[in-house]
Amino acid sequence: MKRACLIGVESTGKSTLAQRLAARFGGVVMAEYGRSWAETLGTDFTVAALRDIAEGHLAARRQLEADKPPLIIEDTDIVMTSAWSRMLHGRRDPLLSAIKADADLYLLFTPDTPWIDDGTRLFGGAARTKFHRTIADELALRGITPVIIAGDWEGRRLAAEAAITALLAR
Repeated sequence: MKRACLIGVESTGKSTLAQRLAARFGGVVMAEYGRSWAETLGTDFTVAALRDIAEGHLAARRQLEADKPPLIIEDTDIVMTSAWSRMLHGRRDPLLSAIKADADLYLLFTPDTPWIDDGTRLFGGAARTKFHRTIADELALRGITPVIIAGDWEGRRLAAEAAITALLAR
């Protein structure tokens, strides 16, 4: 079983591309747990809320892994939850930071796409660039070198497909 994790700021195509990649490669999508949480409970992301999101995401992933799919396309993980904590609370949370980020591949989506306010998104404008830098820094602090996914929608799809093809060839 392989896991590819899509991370990046809001409105960069992660959720849409996750579905397409899973269909293309015969994998399953691990949906973004934080989105479901926000749609149900709102966007007051206290440290306690972010810890709940991290725990819920891990529990959902364990349940998905129990079926042993050949490929999981994970729509964000603990790297993003940690970055959210840093953006909202100005520091790394020690409990979130202690959760291992262990996907086989990380795809970092750049913020060169239009931002769309869907009611759960918080970081448009200049904050979007700051959030991207925070995510990149969180990856670096965890010793993760991601594949950069940038450009138009077709370029993003092609770059992501190439990275997953390489992952599956390992």
